[in-house]
Amino acid sequence: MAEIIGRETETELLKQYINSSKSEFIAVFGRRRVGKTYLIDQLFGNNFAFSFTGIIDGKKNVQFAALKDAFDYYGYTPQKSPQNWMDAFSEIRKLLQAKITDNQPCIMFIDELPCLDYKGSALVEALGYFWNSWASKQDNFKLIVCGSATSWMIKNIIDSKGGLHNRITHEIHLHPFCLGEAKKFLVAQDIIWDDLSYLQAYMVLGGIPYYLGLLNGKYSLAQNIDTLFFSLDGELRREFTRLFKTLFSSPDSYIDIIKILAKNSSGMTRDEISKQLGSKDNGHLSDKLDDLLNCDFLRFYNVKNAKISAKNGIYQLTDFYTAFYLRFVTKNSVDPHFFTNHLMSSEINSWLGLCFEKIAMAHINQIKRKLHIDYMSCEYYSCRLPDAQIDLILERADRIINICEIKYSASKYLITKSEYEKVMHRAEAFQLYTKSDKFAIQPIFITTKGLADGVYSKSIRFDVTLDDLFEIV
Repeated sequence: MAEIIGRETETELLKQYINSSKSEFIAVFGRRRVGKTYLIDQLFGNNFAFSFTGIIDGKKNVQFAALKDAFDYYGYTPQKSPQNWMDAFSEIRKLLQAKITDNQPCIMFIDELPCLDYKGSALVEALGYFWNSWASKQDNFKLIVCGSATSWMIKNIIDSKGGLHNRITHEIHLHPFCLGEAKKFLVAQDIIWDDLSYLQAYMVLGGIPYYLGLLNGKYSLAQNIDTLFFSLDGELRREFTRLFKTLFSSPDSYIDIIKILAKNSSGMTRDEISKQLGSKDNGHLSDKLDDLLNCDFLRFYNVKNAKISAKNGIYQLTDFYTAFYLRFVTKNSVDPHFFTNHLMSSEINSWLGLCFEKIAMAHINQIKRKLHIDYMSCEYYSCRLPDAQIDLILERADRIINICEIKYSASKYLITKSEYEKVMHRAEAFQLYTKSDKFAIQPIFITTKGLADGVYSKSIRFDVTLDDLFEIV
């Protein structure tokens, strides 16, 4: 078995479920390329009693051809070729009945399950009948289903209102790697760079193992980005359309939301998104935002503002691949060495700063550990002041509020007098605006290399560095 980077919690849970003394129906979901199939194959691939995979965009005849191939692989010949999913699961039951034993788990794996649901397929009904009538009654039977179309998995399997209602015994949402896991993954691929390069790789590719696996350690990060995104046949140049087409049956409306959020790095409320779309803020928009949240494209967090209700917080685009693609690739189709040629430009520097803010906000647990408050209840949110926005605030149970200043720099960051005064003014404005006089306001800096020695840096009690964000917690 190849080394599995990260995924410690998911690995332990899957092993626990497989070794239980009862039937298990396990749904594993997460966005395309996040490593779902790899994890399951590495853990149990040699012990599958039966497995087969749906074909993306495959019509009925293609899906059943793939099923026939799976039957052949496992040495089973149906009495008659299945014409529908009720027939198919009947034949699968016959195959598995011969493999059920008293002392070994009988594992069946269906990968890319949503692809099998062609129009009029009755897939969910047939799967429900298979589970309810036979599989659930077999103590050692373990069914694992997997799919990249996260919204389909949640609506049709996990939150099913039909025959599979409350039948899932366990669900696992496989998220992208954190920053430290991404670095560990790259080091395991013999990609030895400096920490700023690992950070910038994450800013472009996020924590998606497949994308990270395309990097070549023989070349610099800039050369890799040019090859993957800006060369005529770059692998990740063509990924954007495939990504959304795989996840959603009607991808255009989701792409519209992503494009709007890509232009507003600090995030938007649902009302603001609705106005930009030119549509009413109704349940359809809420459903699409939930789908994008479940696919790890967005994050939702609270904002303190008298005009914004708690339930209508901020939606922010957090998928680094799509953000990079929309900001640079769609606008720069001519220069095959765009990233290398513009590495020192103000445009790239501005992007680096915005990305570092998002990375910091995605690593709250690492920040809490550095502040020695990882054991403590802590609310985090943004605040829109009349003349400014504070992107990250930690409101702690010990009555301290940390206002976070997030700064990207290639070297240690020097706090100037004017910036220090600006930080103090912002802290005072926040306290007055939120009427949080019962709390002590304590600014902290989150930087890449730490703070440079100076008069004003001595007034900052805590600072968080890139080394802290690389921690795996």
